[in-house]
Amino acid sequence: MPTSSNQIFPKWVNKTPLIIAGTLPLVTVGLIGAVWYYASPRFKDVGYAPKQPVPYSHKLHAGELGLDCRYCHFSVETNTKANVPPTQVCMNCHKNVKTDSVALAPVRESYESDKPVEWIKVHKIPDHAQFTHAPHMNAGVGCVECHGRVDQMQVVTMKEPLSMSWCLDCHRDPAPHLRPKDLVTKMDWQPTDADKKNAEMLATTLKAPTHCSGCHR
Repeated sequence: MPTSSNQIFPKWVNKTPLIIAGTLPLVTVGLIGAVWYYASPRFKDVGYAPKQPVPYSHKLHAGELGLDCRYCHFSVETNTKANVPPTQVCMNCHKNVKTDSVALAPVRESYESDKPVEWIKVHKIPDHAQFTHAPHMNAGVGCVECHGRVDQMQVVTMKEPLSMSWCLDCHRDPAPHLRPKDLVTKMDWQPTDADKKNAEMLATTLKAPTHCSGCHR
């Protein structure tokens, strides 16, 4: 019979199965939690701010100059997408303003060649989901609810995750996100008590879909 001095492994090795059984569930839960958080849109998408081919400042145009969102995104109330403005819209002003700006050279080249500026999309919806701007605008959902205070952004940054759960939270309780339809583009609007009551009444009639076919069809 071997003595203790001849044992290859220490005695605590006998407890290895118990250690594995006790730690495996914790490791599994930790891994699931890490993937759930770090792979979520709130972690990987919020804060996305790509460098654009032209350094367009919403802070200047929408904020300091007070341009309405719909001047550039003119189809947002009627179409599925809020269109990226064609170069002709930019040149309505820049035929006469900053005509020698180096930063605006790609815009002038686009106008002369009739080739669009290749803007990089910031707010992306998966292909398997259908989102239409028009009904949201016409219901009184303000631009700021999804896009944040773009009138304060030198560079447009994604502020909300645009995930399914995030959308459903609004569809289940739309009242806090509603405002008078003529104020949907007003970034600094604050509701009065009367506005809040009107929004609650309107929310009961909207019947925002929460079933799968509402967005996946």
